[in-house]
Order: sequence, then structure tokens, then C-alpha cells
Amino acid sequence: MRNDNVVPIMPARHHAPIRIVVADDHPIFREGLIKLLEAKPDLQVVGAAADGADTLALVAKLEPDLVLLDLSMPRMTGLVALRELRSQAVRARIILVTASIERSEIVAGLQLGAQGVVLKESASDVLFKSIRAVMAGQYWVGRNRVSDLSATLRDLSSACAKPTRKQFGLTPRELEIIGVILGGYSNNDIANRFTISEKTVKHHLTNIFDKLGVSNRLELALFALHHNLAEAPVPSENPKAS
Repeated sequence: MRNDNVVPIMPARHHAPIRIVVADDHPIFREGLIKLLEAKPDLQVVGAAADGADTLALVAKLEPDLVLLDLSMPRMTGLVALRELRSQAVRARIILVTASIERSEIVAGLQLGAQGVVLKESASDVLFKSIRAVMAGQYWVGRNRVSDLSATLRDLSSACAKPTRKQFGLTPRELEIIGVILGGYSNNDIANRFTISEKTVKHHLTNIFDKLGVSNRLELALFALHHNLAEAPVPSENPKAS
């Protein structure tokens, strides 16, 4: 006999786990972090990389939801890898995981598109909280969720000591160009920004490369970040700039 008062029980909806790529050049820490993450049923490590260049290739191939990115890696630092990932408009959210970090690097990381910064010495629950916050569309710095990113960047920037920067014989315009290159600008973008020809842009780049002893944009970015040649990267308005 039919009972119209019986309400069918709907099966529970299982959300897909958060797919994570771990990028760190220290094998012991990397493997330990992977085991820690995989102990959580809603987290899935889909790949691991030991340097920045491999991270780019892995993210492009696997299209993860989240990248845990070490700042200090061979071949390509975390900040440069972050800039490249954002210039490629990857959908993954990114948390910088580092042993130590300067305030200026936190500012640069957030400006370049990272959603979180966590120290390696933090307790595991801090890492898990940062992942939940970032995947919910929020920001995380250190041990805390960030409610106002603009205010946080302003506070961090005002607290940064302004180190004396070597100029390496660079002109003010060349320093400006380095700043926009770190932000992912193409030659055409640079020409439009400064109202100059692409030929002039190439001339400036040749002079910059010669003065710094680098041979391409990646080497320039690494050198510029290491020597603090730009006050802050200028984000490109074109996410596909290269």
C-alpha cells in the first residue's frame, strides 16, 4: 500500500576533492606535505614539482584547483613562477609556502596574484585553514584570514623599510620598463604605456640586458627581483601578455 507521507531520502552530495599541485625543491618537506594533505579526504595531491619551470608545465597539464608554491626554488623562483602562471591566466589559486619571507616579498606576491602566504613553520591547522579560506575566495597572510586586501597591502607597504637600490647604470625609463616587464607586459604593451615605438622598446631592452648581463626576460625578472630593481611589479591589463 502506498504511503504518501513517506519522504524519500536523497543521497548525500559528495563534493569533488580540491586538486593540489605541490611545488617545493626540498624532497623531505615536499613528501611530508603531500602525506599531510592526503590525510584529508577532501584534498587530493595530483602532482609535485621541484623547481619553478617544472611547476609551470605541471600546472598547464593538470589544471589543478590550488598550487602550494615555495618561494625559493632552482631555475625559477616562486615569485617569477607566480608571475608566469598569472600571465598565462591559469585558474588555480596560489598559496606561497615559504621558510621565511620579507614584508616586501609578501606585498609583491599578493600584487602578482597569490591569494595566500603561509610560513613552513606554521602548524598544520594553519595550512588547512589557509586552504579553506583561499578556496572560498578569501586571502590569507601568515596566521590570519585577510578581510581587506587593499588595507593589508597598504599596511605592509608602509611597514617595509626602503632599501637602498643599486642602479647598475640604469636610466629612470629603463627602471620603469623593468617594473612593467615584471608585471607581464609585452613589447607592444610597453610601447602603448609609454607612448613609444616597439623599436624603441627593443632598444631599451638591449641596453638593459647589456647593463645587467642577462640574455632574456626570465633572467631579467630573476635579477630584478633579487636586486629589488622595481618598487613593485605593475600588473598588466592584458592577462595573456608575454
